[in-house]
Amino acid sequence: MPLSTPVRRTRLAAAGLALAGSLALTGCGEPRPADAQDGAAARPPGASPYVEPGANDGAPHYNENNAHRQPREMSPAHEKDAQREAERIEPVLKKLWKQGKWDPGSVRAALLGLGYAEGDGGLAVEAMRSRYQDGEYVVPEGAMVGLRVHRDACVTAFVQKSNYGVQANGPYLETGCMTPPVGH
Repeated sequence: MPLSTPVRRTRLAAAGLALAGSLALTGCGEPRPADAQDGAAARPPGASPYVEPGANDGAPHYNENNAHRQPREMSPAHEKDAQREAERIEPVLKKLWKQGKWDPGSVRAALLGLGYAEGDGGLAVEAMRSRYQDGEYVVPEGAMVGLRVHRDACVTAFVQKSNYGVQANGPYLETGCMTPPVGH
C-alpha cells in the first residue's frame, strides 16, 4: 500500500534530520588531518573548539562579551608617563587604606593635593559600583579613581576596605579611564 504524501514527507524529513545529526556528531572534537596541514595548533582531547585564544576562563565568546573591559593600547612614551603617575598615586592610596579612609571625598582630597585637576578628562573619583552579592545588589564602601594622563594613557585605581590597587592602562572603550562594570 503506497504512503500518502504528507506521511512520506514526514518520514523523509525525520530521516534527513537523523542523517544530519549523525554526520554532525561524527568526529566531533577530534583533530582533523586538515588542521595539522593548515598549521593550526591541535586542541587537547576534550577541549572545546569554541574557545577563543586568550579567553580568560575558556568560555566561548569571552573576548567578545568582555570587549568593553579591555583597555586600549598606549604608546610606549605615554605608557611610561602613566606608570610614573601610578607610582605617585599608589603610596597615597596605600596610606588612605591603612587609615581606613576609602570614601570618595577623602580619596579626592588626597589626590587633588598631588596637584591633579578634576573634570574634562583629568581626575575622576567615584563611589564603587554596585555588585551582586548573596542574592542582592550592594554598593561596597570605597572609591574608584580614573586619571587621564594622555589621550591614550590612564591610571585606573581603587581603594576599599579589603584592599587597594593602582595600574597604568589605556582607556576603556565605553568608560574612559574608569574601570567598566562587569557585563554578562
